[in-house]
Amino acid sequence: MKIALNGATTMHADLTTDIKAASAAGFELIEIWAAKMREFLKTNTVADLKTLLEANNLQPYSINSIEHITFRTAEDYQKIKAECEEFCSIAGEINCPYVVVVPGKLPENADKETIMQESVKVLNELADIAEKYNVGLAFEFLGQTDCSVQTLDFCKEIVEKVNRKNVGLVIDTFHFYAGNSTFEAIETLDPEKLFIFHINDAENLPKENLTDAHRLYPGMGILPIKEIKERFDRIGYDRMVSIEIFRPEYWNENPFEVAKRAKAATEKVLGLNQREANA
Repeated sequence: MKIALNGATTMHADLTTDIKAASAAGFELIEIWAAKMREFLKTNTVADLKTLLEANNLQPYSINSIEHITFRTAEDYQKIKAECEEFCSIAGEINCPYVVVVPGKLPENADKETIMQESVKVLNELADIAEKYNVGLAFEFLGQTDCSVQTLDFCKEIVEKVNRKNVGLVIDTFHFYAGNSTFEAIETLDPEKLFIFHINDAENLPKENLTDAHRLYPGMGILPIKEIKERFDRIGYDRMVSIEIFRPEYWNENPFEVAKRAKAATEKVLGLNQREANA
């Protein structure tokens, strides 16, 4: 299983630092934080970005992310489509296979069918754009109660309904737990549709009190990481894992040290070093 560093984990660092820190820590993959990418491209070209990644032996895995893609005004949705065109064009140039897309807020009085129809429509339209650049869209449910797609169970239904090769989903351990997703949803998941696996842990707090700021290095909290990994093993998923931790405490630390700690913690909790030693 290849390991990625997600730019959210080192939020205060710029993209060049993210790339150098990930390389120094021995990561194979990186998820590029979109705001950092835009800042980088103010004074550099996409070709410069590709060269920097290659010089540091890193494969870009996703651009993360396009936010709130559903239930938008017509004007805002035009901006979403333009952003999709922009990100997918860049992804195509740097050989980055995925762009992460996030569902919109839960509308008042919206039922499941309404959310399904809107999500399928928007994903199909954005997938048409992504397809031109040979890029996939990774749809990420959020466990927060104000998100229109809160569980893996529902997210899986939506992705299956879309039924396109370049549309899959993201499982984030925090959102899986916070939104009360089921292990059965993993057990019935087509592993080819799991484009990205975000790993993190969380403090021991009531679910309703958990926020992104309560995330921790994997293995330091109460999230059912090992149980999730057991289900991945059963369905044959071993493609990649990416460390995404929105913890302000970590943002204020040396990004090179954060990258090292994050990678070591992930390898330990998933048993990756042990598996390599036994291979």
